[in-house]
Amino acid sequence: MKTIKMAVIGLGKMGLHMIHQAKNEHVDIVAVCDSNEQALADYAASNPETSTYTDYRRLLDEHEIDLVYVAVPPKYHYAVVMEVLQRKIHIFCEKPLANSVEEAEAMLAAAEQSGVVHAIHFSMPHEPAVLHLQKLVQEGTTLGNIRKIELILQFPQWPRAWQQNPWITTRDQGGFILEVGIHWIHVIQTVFGGLNVVSSQVQYPDDSNGCETEIHAEMQLGDGTRVEMNGISHFAGEERVSMVVYGTEGTIALENWDQLMSGRIGESLTPVTVDESLSELPVLKHVIARIQDRPGRIYDFRAGLEAQRILEALRSK
Repeated sequence: MKTIKMAVIGLGKMGLHMIHQAKNEHVDIVAVCDSNEQALADYAASNPETSTYTDYRRLLDEHEIDLVYVAVPPKYHYAVVMEVLQRKIHIFCEKPLANSVEEAEAMLAAAEQSGVVHAIHFSMPHEPAVLHLQKLVQEGTTLGNIRKIELILQFPQWPRAWQQNPWITTRDQGGFILEVGIHWIHVIQTVFGGLNVVSSQVQYPDDSNGCETEIHAEMQLGDGTRVEMNGISHFAGEERVSMVVYGTEGTIALENWDQLMSGRIGESLTPVTVDESLSELPVLKHVIARIQDRPGRIYDFRAGLEAQRILEALRSK
């Protein structure tokens, strides 16, 4: 089977992480690109066989590439992705897809016209805890009918200690709604179906460029089921990133990303045993499978656009 030749644009935390995954999937990283020359030099020192660039257009001109992974900050996704699609190269993009609904719509149209595989890095639906949650929801015996879904995003500090970069605190492309909320919006859309924003109250600091510090939003599923989002940063306490699903027979909670719990009405929540071997990660292997005309479960730019619509509504109401 043909080896996939892959380029990575953006050598931040996610770019380097994807390169590591690519090596495990027997993908050939032929070129990387970043505007930070020191980051390129550091990478080249350990990977002299890989070409390095500060200009992604030149990279695309000088190499035959099967797949491009885009891991630049969100405001630059559009320009890079459209250049890749113009050349009809398969593309795998970090989330959120774009920096606006208009950009996301244009990217989806270009991707569909190009005829290439286009995927966004939504990883949570491939996690064993989410897969087990989806199974419990579909079976219905634990929950009964769903009454309400609550999404809780609490960050004592933002950005988190390990998450330092120039854009993560900016209002236009940073903040916990865009960076973390996007994962959970997509999980809700995947597990429960369509989602609409009814109302949203977002608090920002006095700094006009600073990202949000609080959000309280009311959303609903297609059948009218309420979905609440409550988020806050900069407080004394513990980080909590969780989704709680309340039903007529019981409750299911996904606490701090991957701790699945459940309980019947009137009882305490207890841990649910999750078979870790059910993991479908990494997402990259599904993208590669689709490129090679094999079965693979990816979330394409249309899924990215649908999540982008909710992001924009949350931040604009």
